Amino acid sequence: MEILRKFKFPGRSKSPIFAFTVTGLALTAVTSSAAAVSIFRDSPSNKIATAVEGVVRSSRAIYSITLTVADYKYSLRRLPADSDDYLQRLTEVHSRSAKRILKLCESNKGFYVKAGQFVATLKLVPKEYSLALSSLQDKAVPCNFQEIKHVLTSNLGQNFTEIFLSFDEEPIAAASIAQVHHAVLKNHQEVAVKVQYPGLKQNMKLDTMIMSFLSKSVAKIFPEYRFDWLVYEFVKSISQELDFIQEAKNSERIAKNFKHNKMITIPTVFWEFTTTQVLTMQFCKGFKVDDVESLKSTNVSPEKVAKVLVEVFAEMIFVHGFIHGDPHPGNILVSPGGQNGFSLVLLDHGNCKTLGEAFRRDFCRLWEALILLDSNKIQELGKQFGVGKYAKFFPVIFTGRTSESKSGLGKGMSIQERQKLKQELKLLRLEDVTTFMGSLPPDFLTVLRTDGLIRSITLKLGAPQRVRLLAYAKYAVYGLGYKQTSESGNFV
Repeated sequence: MEILRKFKFPGRSKSPIFAFTVTGLALTAVTSSAAAVSIFRDSPSNKIATAVEGVVRSSRAIYSITLTVADYKYSLRRLPADSDDYLQRLTEVHSRSAKRILKLCESNKGFYVKAGQFVATLKLVPKEYSLALSSLQDKAVPCNFQEIKHVLTSNLGQNFTEIFLSFDEEPIAAASIAQVHHAVLKNHQEVAVKVQYPGLKQNMKLDTMIMSFLSKSVAKIFPEYRFDWLVYEFVKSISQELDFIQEAKNSERIAKNFKHNKMITIPTVFWEFTTTQVLTMQFCKGFKVDDVESLKSTNVSPEKVAKVLVEVFAEMIFVHGFIHGDPHPGNILVSPGGQNGFSLVLLDHGNCKTLGEAFRRDFCRLWEALILLDSNKIQELGKQFGVGKYAKFFPVIFTGRTSESKSGLGKGMSIQERQKLKQELKLLRLEDVTTFMGSLPPDFLTVLRTDGLIRSITLKLGAPQRVRLLAYAKYAVYGLGYKQTSESGNFV
């Protein structure tokens, strides 16, 4: 939902007329977090090359920031904020700025791509940004195999021929921080080997320093708007993903939580061939969860896949309190066959989050109130979540209806409700959204991002919104009656 598009921006020179410039600046600041981190060799002979590359990449980021500021400033000047011309021009500037940042991510690669992917999954950013940056999901460039081979031998400490019967040099998948190769162990076990690009961890200090500097610079120029929460969440997310030992542990925890669910497959980890930079796991076949043509060609119902998907993530959020934080289509496969016709394969567990028990229960209560349209309870929980008056927008954000709605669950809003909401949104400014987002607990931001990704997938699968809402309502009730025991996955 494009809440941001409805904001007014006053024309005073020191006022937030550049409010969306700040959004562009913030996105650029996050995507500029990794100067020099894509240099894959760590030898002394490459220190000069690393420094030069860092200057080039940082210069690109500064250039993008400058253009973004100028574009918003001069394109929107002298236009009344409530005019049609202003809204039309704003859409055009959003589009140009989004393409500019996309080009920055594609040019600088590495963590810039990861940052762009992260921003693309956030709600409450203009759709031009989310649409443009979402294309980064499939644009990671593989690393040279000699570099990958060096990481493998330095981590596993053995010769290839002593570990693998075969190892495909061409990766089957490439992401922003690692790539995956198909291989066969000596015992003929098919495996997928995830190898981290060299030099990433060593450059994390520089990475976070640059990100912090850019974030503070934006705050000094536009003190009304703070995006510290955005930077903080990205740094925390990427730091977790660089530890493959932790990813393997996350994988096993999710497998344990769903050990009684035959619709879910979690690849087995081969610990003897796993380190902080190399993760060896069971090779699982399947196609992307949003590949509707493949689903239909194998007689698998897209809506049934959507139902299983939302129930799995609803159980993670409301019951287990342990969430797979990056459920984009490339991390969820559909494997046809078996007793139930198909199973979902969950991959890439590097970005998992444990929710606080108090938050988990409060979030269950929030969804109970959202389903019942209990506005008093929603406001009460809004205070606990730290957002105060902005809690009245929870029903719109999560269920697509207002707290005064007379529409049935999943039916959306009536014309009258939409008109009333439009008037309320006209009174909001960008600082309201930054205050709202900055006030939310980190756990809430994690759930918000995960829910956005799940919604996007179910939309592509053609499932009505009611499927997701009913699943969330069901597991919110389960979650309120759930007590954590040593045996995860059981309701008590």
